[in-house]
Amino acid sequence: MNPCSKVSYNKIIFVLKAANEGYVLNHIWAAFFILAMMSGVYQFFGLGQTDVFELMVKATFDMAKLSVEIAIGLVGILSLWLGFFKIAEKSHLVRLLSRFLTPLFSRLMPEVPKDHPALGSITMNMAANMLGLDNAATPMGLKAMKDLQDVNPDKKTASNAQILFLVLNTSSVTLLPVTIFMYRAQLGAAEPADVFLPILLATTASTLIGLMAVAWVQKLPLFNAVVLAYLGGFVALMSGFVLWLTSLQADQLSQYSQWAASMVLLTIIGTFLVAGIIKKLPVYELFVEGAKEGFETGVRLIPYLVAMLVAIGVFRASGAMDILLAGVGALVALLGLNTLFVDALPVAFMKPLSGSGARAMMLEVMNHHGVDSFQGRLASVMQGSTETTFYVLAVYFGSVGIVRIRHALVCGLIADGAGITAAIGICYWFFG
Repeated sequence: MNPCSKVSYNKIIFVLKAANEGYVLNHIWAAFFILAMMSGVYQFFGLGQTDVFELMVKATFDMAKLSVEIAIGLVGILSLWLGFFKIAEKSHLVRLLSRFLTPLFSRLMPEVPKDHPALGSITMNMAANMLGLDNAATPMGLKAMKDLQDVNPDKKTASNAQILFLVLNTSSVTLLPVTIFMYRAQLGAAEPADVFLPILLATTASTLIGLMAVAWVQKLPLFNAVVLAYLGGFVALMSGFVLWLTSLQADQLSQYSQWAASMVLLTIIGTFLVAGIIKKLPVYELFVEGAKEGFETGVRLIPYLVAMLVAIGVFRASGAMDILLAGVGALVALLGLNTLFVDALPVAFMKPLSGSGARAMMLEVMNHHGVDSFQGRLASVMQGSTETTFYVLAVYFGSVGIVRIRHALVCGLIADGAGITAAIGICYWFFG
């Protein structure tokens, strides 16, 4: 091994060890405020922007308010879906799903017992994410995290299974990015769904790289025959689905996406209720019992959301994000590379931090450069390539009281980086 490779390897090991000790999130959270203050001082004294500190203070209050609003909004959704999920659990539907995935997850999550409810919860969360059913995916994901917490020996420290689930959740493949199609249609895109395949390819890259990153740290047997069989089946299913979708017209694709989401949600609810009635369960009482759990979970999220979103808001209000973008643009130009993608980078930088912020950045890019421009399409693909890592981390781990996240953030950001990089390359391939 040459000395340079050894140094690089040692640096990687150092980063992973730091994350393993639970320091990463603390340091990053503090860094948001420190860098924001440095940027604010520069903006005030160097550029004469006298209102920068006022904007930063305003951001703290605005984001604190937004955190509570998000939590309150989640209370209703969580109560609804955890209520129905309680019926599914008692009627043994979750157990049936868990049995289907037991061969796979017994190898990827060896600490989770066979037929444990967590496996069913994970399955339903991933299915909801793939179909773009955000309102259903979050409650199911929180239920899965709670189920995984039941078999976690250290309740303050994220287990290997919880980390793998979180990374897969933040990078999960999205088959029907309905909201992105909707925004593009509203802004007058000629073909609102023409970013579908690029989004699918980018989010698939994010998921696979995220899985490999976690597998490397946790020494998971990805080349096991059973694991390869599941992954091969998934790839085959995805390929068939993509081939069918490419045969549809853009207006058909958009229409199918809209009614498919509604039909899937209603089918899930109906299946849960029918199963409960067949089992002669008190479905109303079970729904209320689950809904109470949803309410309690939503309230517990508030401190974690306030901490994360306030830090992000101050960072953005200080102008630090603008400075970062300017530096990247200068570096790309210096290297003599095509700089078209730089205009869409605000979406990439904001995506791990804030879902609403990234959405706002996407709309701003499409408005400024044109919805059918290269930058506008790239912004859409970036928006659909990954999930909001810091938000998901705060919500999912916060819901069960985990404070030591180990390598979860590092692996999640690796998946984010893969998705964004893939989005840039794929958009040059499709639209460049």
